[in-house]
Amino acid sequence: MSERPAPLTVAAAQPELRAGELACNARAHAEAIRAAEARLVVFPELSLSSYAMAAPAVALEDPALGVIAAACAETGAVALAGAPLREGEAEYIAMLRIDAEGVEVAYRKMHPDEEESRRFRAATDPAVLELDGWRLALAVCRDSMMFEHAPATAEFAKRRGLGGVDAYVAGSLFTPKGLVRRDKRMPQLARGYGMWVVQACFAGPGSDYSEVAGNSAVWAPDGSVAVRADERPGRIIKAELRF
Repeated sequence: MSERPAPLTVAAAQPELRAGELACNARAHAEAIRAAEARLVVFPELSLSSYAMAAPAVALEDPALGVIAAACAETGAVALAGAPLREGEAEYIAMLRIDAEGVEVAYRKMHPDEEESRRFRAATDPAVLELDGWRLALAVCRDSMMFEHAPATAEFAKRRGLGGVDAYVAGSLFTPKGLVRRDKRMPQLARGYGMWVVQACFAGPGSDYSEVAGNSAVWAPDGSVAVRADERPGRIIKAELRF
């Protein structure tokens, strides 16, 4: 890129969610978007359904998502929300882009775990979201822990003529045990690629897990923590990404 883009304000939200209750969860997303006052607002894995394997797939045209699009229109935000997605006979763990123009699929998880794979198919294609001149590599939870995912996405960006990536953005869920490994991996990822890392993580009740860790965070390109939440639901953290 010949010119560096202006700073990008990014928020990672960990709202309190309810299993399978799309309308309630959509309202929680909209409230977080308004509170965040950020250009990009990132939500946890499967945030629209809550992380519940039995929850039904979310249709892109579901009117319940309108409150999120409306909040984005009011604030000028772009939201990245998690959802179970059905396409034909296959289902995926997806990251949806929602803004004033509506809803579209931004990314499908490439590395579901063993339990998730009983329902969801592994996608084969990385994704890079371009926003205000920023090149954002997209990931969902376990993707970020797989060493092949980041280089595959960086190579994808090069093939697309983008040159590379500036930030790695993930919606996730970690248990306290998994959080220890996450906290070792993300600084390495940031330093290794000289990029920002943004991770929105599930917090509170409403998932298939008895205990989740929260701790959404943003890491700077040098691997340092720019901002970090605690384990409680309702937290929103925000950082200004800049070169």
